[in-house]
Amino acid sequence: MLDQDFTQALQALRSTFRDIRAVVDVDALEADIARLSEEAGAPDLWDDVENAQKVTSALSHRQAELKRVSAVEQRIDDLDVLVELAAEMDDADAEEEARQELAALEEVVGQLEVQTLLDGEYDGRGAVVTIRSGAGGDDATDFAEMLMRMYLRWAERHGYPVKVMDTSYAEGAGIKSATFEVDAPYAFGTLSVEAGTHRLARISPFGSADKRQTSFAAVEVIPVMEEAQEVDVPENDIRVDVFRSSGPGGQSVNTTDSAVRITHLPTGLVVSMQNEKSQIQNRAAAMRVLQTRLLLLKREEEAAKKKELAGTITASWGDQMRSYFLYGQQLVKDLRTGYEVGNPATVFDGDLDGLIAAGIKWRKRKEDD
Repeated sequence: MLDQDFTQALQALRSTFRDIRAVVDVDALEADIARLSEEAGAPDLWDDVENAQKVTSALSHRQAELKRVSAVEQRIDDLDVLVELAAEMDDADAEEEARQELAALEEVVGQLEVQTLLDGEYDGRGAVVTIRSGAGGDDATDFAEMLMRMYLRWAERHGYPVKVMDTSYAEGAGIKSATFEVDAPYAFGTLSVEAGTHRLARISPFGSADKRQTSFAAVEVIPVMEEAQEVDVPENDIRVDVFRSSGPGGQSVNTTDSAVRITHLPTGLVVSMQNEKSQIQNRAAAMRVLQTRLLLLKREEEAAKKKELAGTITASWGDQMRSYFLYGQQLVKDLRTGYEVGNPATVFDGDLDGLIAAGIKWRKRKEDD
């Protein structure tokens, strides 16, 4: 027999979902999809390739967002039917199935609720993530590769498309750096709380002294922004280097020099791309990321100037944001939120939702203060 606690929990779930549906504004979302579908169906759509890509990308993202909300709504309706069936038939198996589904739905709705906190200017966009190894030698490059796998597994768990844009392998273990794009609604708002310095402490597998080794890796997250293409980058301001793409251990994987590295001379920003098939494609991808970084840099400078004029300058929260302990007490701890996970293996296998949700809530509180 389903008890009162179950009934109250189900009522609370329905109430939370109604609030989420109102914030998402499903009616407006459906109207956007109808408008974009009409634009996407125009016979001359691909006469303007750039605009066509914007339209189809926006349509895909909105359809995915609506599908996610609609799927949860359908599951809640199905749970109501299951509860009625369990009550009518006095079926213990149906009751247990209803309890399990309620627990699963509470987790999914909780994730949707966190998403409603993502109301920043770029939060709804896809994300470009760059991971760079820091101090720590082979341990650091190995750690950087562990982080890359962690984020790719997280994206895979959620069914988010990922495109690896560049990977620079270390001479020993792991990678020096990697850049990949997550093409999903709210990928930037979600993953942006992962930006900052990550620290790993463990007994090094690369040394013979069995001593604890601390290593570092930096994570950068920027939004995918179409308007970044409007940023003018004079040819005189960049240096373009072409080199041969390489795989693990420096082994050549291409017969032509197709990889591209662009250096923005005034700022020192460097972007490398090597995973496209041609030099032209790699250069275009690198320029898109460079333009986005320049646009964000410009806006950050403007925001900093406004804060300076207002007399309120705050320190960045991104540095030293998380520690991973793989010796003694196994632990992953977020230094901003205090959120802890006692099983690092699950985190490195992509189970990041708890850490990310805590980070989003923490950031929202900081913004509201």
